[in-house]
Amino acid sequence: MVSEKELEKQLITQLSSQGYEVVEIKDEEDLVYNFRKQLEKFNGIRLSDSEFKKVQVHLAGGSIFEKAKKLRDKFELLTDKGEIKYISFIDKESMENNIFQVTNQITMKGQYENRYDVTILVNGLPLTQIELKRKGIRLKKAFFQIQRYQRHSFSYKALFQYIQIFVISNEENTRYFSNNGELRYEFTFPWTDEHNLKRNRLVDFTKSFLTREHLWSMLTKYIVTNETQKALMILRPYQYYAVEKIIDRVKNYPSFNGYIWHTTGSGKTLTSFKASQIIATLDEIDKVVFCVDRKDLDYQTAKEFNAFEEGSISRVEDTNEFVQKMVRGNKKVVVTTIQKLNNAISKPYYLEQMEKIKNKRVVFIFDECHRTQFGDTHKRIDEFFTNKQFFGFTGTPIFSANAIKYRTTKDLFGDCLHKYTIKEAIDDENVLGFSVEYYSTFNLKNKEGYDLSPDEMIENGIDTYEVYSKRERLEKIVDFIIANHNLKTSNREYQSIFAIGDINTLIEYYHIFKEKNSNLRIASIFTYEANVDLANDEGTFEVEGVECKHPREHLDEMVADYNKLYGSNFNLNSDNGFNSYFIDISKKVKERKIDILLVVNMFLTGFDSKYLNTLYVDKNLKYHGLIQAYSRTNRILNANKSHGNIVCFRNLKKRTDEAIKLFSDENAVETVLMKSYEEYVAILNDYVERLKGLALTPEEVDNLETEDNKLAFIESFKNILRVLNKLESFSTFSFEDLNIDQDEFESYKSKYIDMYDTLVGGGRDKGKTSVIDEIDFEIELLAKDSINATYIVSLLKNLDNKDPSFVRDVEYILKTVDSIPKLKNKRELLERFIEENRRIFSVDFEGSVEDKLIKFMKKKREEAIQEMVAEEELVYGKVNEIVENCEFADKKPDFNDIKDSFSGKISVLKINKKIQSIQERIEKILDRFNIFNM
Repeated sequence: MVSEKELEKQLITQLSSQGYEVVEIKDEEDLVYNFRKQLEKFNGIRLSDSEFKKVQVHLAGGSIFEKAKKLRDKFELLTDKGEIKYISFIDKESMENNIFQVTNQITMKGQYENRYDVTILVNGLPLTQIELKRKGIRLKKAFFQIQRYQRHSFSYKALFQYIQIFVISNEENTRYFSNNGELRYEFTFPWTDEHNLKRNRLVDFTKSFLTREHLWSMLTKYIVTNETQKALMILRPYQYYAVEKIIDRVKNYPSFNGYIWHTTGSGKTLTSFKASQIIATLDEIDKVVFCVDRKDLDYQTAKEFNAFEEGSISRVEDTNEFVQKMVRGNKKVVVTTIQKLNNAISKPYYLEQMEKIKNKRVVFIFDECHRTQFGDTHKRIDEFFTNKQFFGFTGTPIFSANAIKYRTTKDLFGDCLHKYTIKEAIDDENVLGFSVEYYSTFNLKNKEGYDLSPDEMIENGIDTYEVYSKRERLEKIVDFIIANHNLKTSNREYQSIFAIGDINTLIEYYHIFKEKNSNLRIASIFTYEANVDLANDEGTFEVEGVECKHPREHLDEMVADYNKLYGSNFNLNSDNGFNSYFIDISKKVKERKIDILLVVNMFLTGFDSKYLNTLYVDKNLKYHGLIQAYSRTNRILNANKSHGNIVCFRNLKKRTDEAIKLFSDENAVETVLMKSYEEYVAILNDYVERLKGLALTPEEVDNLETEDNKLAFIESFKNILRVLNKLESFSTFSFEDLNIDQDEFESYKSKYIDMYDTLVGGGRDKGKTSVIDEIDFEIELLAKDSINATYIVSLLKNLDNKDPSFVRDVEYILKTVDSIPKLKNKRELLERFIEENRRIFSVDFEGSVEDKLIKFMKKKREEAIQEMVAEEELVYGKVNEIVENCEFADKKPDFNDIKDSFSGKISVLKINKKIQSIQERIEKILDRFNIFNM
């Protein structure tokens, strides 16, 4: 077996053969010396000591994100002679002008001394860091090592904060990811070829990803600085190949169109943004028009584009403004709707202006290109512009099998330039699979014993509307949803959409939910103008022949209920009233303030929220409409969200299987859909057997002495948690089916938590190297046991200080809080809150317990900040600003901000350790005094 040292040597030899200069850099002093030499050579300049110092000062300031922007900009240097010279750090136009070097085992001293395996330098700056493990060692160990380096030494050294890309490998498996303040393993990616075949082995990865040409391309073109998140985003392989294919076609085949088939949820906006951005840099291109099909997507896409690069695009509010942006605007990229574009080239009022650009070189990029592209509008655009090129993005193309009366996507856009299916995305863990459950809702059965499918009902001449809209059936479905909603959404940690076949049935459902008087927060929206939604009940997006009935008065009633629930004042009669209402609903779903959103067609395409995990279906979905609707639920969030829940009240099984096969391949069903309940029970029981082989009883866990046995226990219990997480989403779940009862499970869980506290929470020597350092405890899954802020507050609200069980109820709340790792540090605060505010726990109390708790937490946090300011000798105003900024932006305290908050002078030797100590204190304050951060 090849050792890590030998693997390192082989990698450097391979990189040398690929044109990298091998250099010896022992430590930070060598690194700075080499950087100065390469910077001077790269810029063709000699720097005096004072001039180089100015460069160092410029590079030293700011966060990792800000440094990434400095890397791509020029530095205006005032020389000793008083002249201005512009210093570049990387040439974005020509790869050959850059200097590529590789070194290994650089020793850096921060809180601890660390040696980095292999470092790639470009013009003297360390831009790519590679950590290696020998074959057989878990890849995550290399990842955790980088995390540790970032805490212990990367953050102290300005030049190492310029790393843009990390690579981890154990020879057989290799992944890459971008550098950010918070590193998460979910955002590490394997590299592939253009056919999505993985290049996992280090030697293959190096041949493809680490060539000088490709690495330069990734560094200069395919890392995006996200302005909203203040984070670096690196494109995944399928995104890279899609953009490259589009650029190649624009440059070399201007008379040919094409489309990109990337499954829903795989990051289409980032791909299309990068394609638009690069196309806009080409001199021969006059405009890039990113075209969507609804106002909401116009708003959302513009917002996302500007997050990637502030002010990068021009969004237009109306047709007149769109025309002006096209004719006179200085921004090359314009986001608009298909409707505005159609108005601009069909109405005489605008045609005179648009004639000025009809012969310009315009590239059109269509979002979800199967919608609204098959009628007269597309033909009109095609005929008007004489020098245009069309590119479409879709997660669900139109093929001959699902084309009803329209042409296929290929007919409209030509070749598929790149394909990435839902099966591949699930394999790569870029999106989640689905758990689809079908519930019987009437007595008409097929020979398999299931409800008749929609197609079988039609074949048998049954009046489907009469069956599906029967009041008794709708009430049973609502009862089921109310009874099972908490189970499906992890006690409302996530949100849901209810897709309903027609507006009249939706209205009936809405009233039934109101009559049942559940505490679920229900909202609804549908279009009340004829034919605005282009999807029919099959979800195939054909324009319906008969005018839909849209009872406006019912929607007004729903808006009034919404205003009452949220304290808003939306009015559909006001200017832009409907769109404002729509945008607010979109926001509230993403903010987890709506439990169930009732829709007919809206929100079933184009809407993304990682907090949405359940789709209730009482609608005849089919083909691309089905996949699009299901895909609202499968965005990656955390370990708790292991799949999207689809709860069907119609027998759509055959249609589901057909859709998955159509948009992946014949063997995709097992990948896309979860296993059955019985299969997961068998898997979990197998893990239980392994667990009890290590410790037959929970008490025996205490006797595990070797680290290998502790590691085996952690892995076994973690596997049980993961499978249990899936099982608990089934409404039929019961511990009686498992070879471990609930009390026994809870006892093992307590041992697992204790082990976490000991090994991670500070109960051992942190300086000691251990295999336990690389353990990734599945703590998120523990929090799934119904415990979240809403649950705790609901328990507090139900306390009654006059009830004899008050003390016992308080003990239960505190014990519950104590059982969850993320809440344990809040136990003492909650206990004090209850003691100091006993009077409010009464049926007579008219105020809000939740508001009281928030005020209490804020007061205690203020006391903690004051205490820290006094002890650490800091400036209160600056510290308070740091805390507020971190809370608002959900980020960690900035090194330089803390440095600026000292009220006196600090020894240079002590400052780094002091700043890290304060960083940790602020992070603890932010966590401890915010019960709603779970």
